[in-house]
Amino acid sequence: MRFLARAGSALITLLIAVAVVFLGVRALPGDPAVALVGQEGDPAALEAVRQQYGLDLPITVQFVKYLEQIVTGNLGTSVRTGMPVSEVIAGAIPVTLELAVVAISVAVAIGVTTGVIAALGRGKATGWLVSVGALIGLSIPAFWLGIMAILVFAIMIPILPASGFVPIDVDPVAHVTHLVLPALVLGSAFAAVIMRQTRAAMLEALTTDYVRTAIAKGLSRRQVVVKHALRNSLVVVATVVGLQLGTLIAGAVVTEQVFVIPGFGKLMIDAVTTRDYPLIQGVVLITATAYIVINLLTDLLYSLLDPRMRIMSGGSA
Repeated sequence: MRFLARAGSALITLLIAVAVVFLGVRALPGDPAVALVGQEGDPAALEAVRQQYGLDLPITVQFVKYLEQIVTGNLGTSVRTGMPVSEVIAGAIPVTLELAVVAISVAVAIGVTTGVIAALGRGKATGWLVSVGALIGLSIPAFWLGIMAILVFAIMIPILPASGFVPIDVDPVAHVTHLVLPALVLGSAFAAVIMRQTRAAMLEALTTDYVRTAIAKGLSRRQVVVKHALRNSLVVVATVVGLQLGTLIAGAVVTEQVFVIPGFGKLMIDAVTTRDYPLIQGVVLITATAYIVINLLTDLLYSLLDPRMRIMSGGSA
């Protein structure tokens, strides 16, 4: 019942997001038809565009028609490319997904490892250094870090490419090397968040009764840390990863712009700068849908991993 209630509220949230974007695009200064045709467009061309995109209809009728299009999977046609919005988005999403998967993998590996080190080294120099490093990682803007990474590893020490994207079927090696810097930059702040949460969860787990019992049974320090404390701390880490994916999408916008990667984030910027209204609506719709679905799945995963949540859900049902 709890999950169904969350799903219902998520659907309402998505509908509100669609309405806000729809109205927000139309509230932008200027005539959308002029933005689509250009300042030099003749009245006949402007009228044709208004009819083509339904801009001459009442706003409520436009919204209902847009909802009908969404239900049928029709997100409209991109003004900039002349292609269906769904096809334009479908071409950009795989690039961002791959970048995100690599960034998440790097962030989890670094964040969990350093989080455990910080927890075990609490009160020592190692724990302090890791905590300071995490604070720095959270404080540095992604665009500045990206520029510095290009300056150091592509110009001063030219071991990695500065920008661009190479499909894996064209050149697998170049494909990997072009992902290294963007993935590290995108995952840096993410790793810092995971590190702090892992440290907090580990410190709490190390004081629990089951860990004390494991120590009393004579288990080695490694067994206690890995099989008991860390294993239970990963429930919190999994939840944090899910909740931070929305932030990762926002970070992808900056990262892809800095490294000139033709992904979903760069597509957002291009849609806004060219005032491609159908594409703006489609991009925001997909982003909102992804964010809501990810949060639902995170909530479900947390319920499955944490027995206490299952008991609470059963009690509330």
